[in-house]
Amino acid sequence: MTIPYTLTRAGVLMSPQAGNELEVEGVLNPATGHGPDRTLYLLPRLVASGNVSRVGLARVEVEDGVPVGVRREGVVLAPDEGWERGKNNAGVEDPRVTFIPTLGLHVMVYVAYGPLGPKPALATSADLREWRRLGPLHFEYQPLLDTDLNLFPNKDTVFFPRPVPGPDGEPSYAMLHRPMWDLGWFREGEGVHLPAGVTDERPGIWVSFAPVAAVESDLRNLTHLAHHRLVALPEYPFEQLKIGAGPPPLWTPEGWLVIHHGVTGEQPRGFDPTTQRVTYSAGAMLLDPDDVTKVVDRTTEPLLAPETDDERVGTVANVVFPTAIEEIDCVHYVFYGMADAKIGVARLDKV
Repeated sequence: MTIPYTLTRAGVLMSPQAGNELEVEGVLNPATGHGPDRTLYLLPRLVASGNVSRVGLARVEVEDGVPVGVRREGVVLAPDEGWERGKNNAGVEDPRVTFIPTLGLHVMVYVAYGPLGPKPALATSADLREWRRLGPLHFEYQPLLDTDLNLFPNKDTVFFPRPVPGPDGEPSYAMLHRPMWDLGWFREGEGVHLPAGVTDERPGIWVSFAPVAAVESDLRNLTHLAHHRLVALPEYPFEQLKIGAGPPPLWTPEGWLVIHHGVTGEQPRGFDPTTQRVTYSAGAMLLDPDDVTKVVDRTTEPLLAPETDDERVGTVANVVFPTAIEEIDCVHYVFYGMADAKIGVARLDKV
């Protein structure tokens, strides 16, 4: 089996607005969602001076079924909480929004760049404008892993749009995420701590679960994840350094389609983008609909790699970073960050 999908560029959707101090370091890595009136919105990461990020809201302008631009409508999430700010950093970054019909809510998982670096957090909304923070995610201790996932930086977190079978057979809300095992960034000399049974220190895609019954009894249980499983590690040349999930998984006849990013090149330890010499490309994998911990197939080559000037030149060079997917007039479009500076859109086609 091969992945029967392609990505074709449709253009640049959003660029930093001249004179807007909230966007001087870029607009990138957006989420998307439909408002109560079915209007399509973009929720971009807006980066102000000092790498301080906020989540904005912008109405997507569509012409002949193709997204071509945006109309800004302000900021919907800012680093207002103490755990979203450190002494030398702050930010609410890289939102991934999934509308979950059984909850009747948009579920945003975002990166809170606080005192201990990037940690995932969750907020929900009925209208994309007012967001209720449920707080940082908590990963239940799992003795067989011989580690505590809460110790580690974590990114690329996104929920499936509907319940799936958990490893224990219980219907669950599943979330993909990407732990990073090197603690040397925080405590000099601490180095890499791998979970039991994992021998490859490169960041990969994991999945964790929140039982539907628990979430129905208290929505805050959506922040309590358990039954952690490794889904995929880097395997092919365009994924040499690491992989991470992108938009919410898309249900297809072939299984759950996960558009992901793969990174190759040289990436020194830490989070300083100016020291990176890497290339981010978009790939895809299919997960088993009955067991989302299993990869059915994956691309050996990227579906989209940095080729245009907008993708090759920016805050971080050579970046295609997919983060959202939406259907417009029966066509799916993938929204992605371009060189950590602009936002592009590509058409997803089945071949």
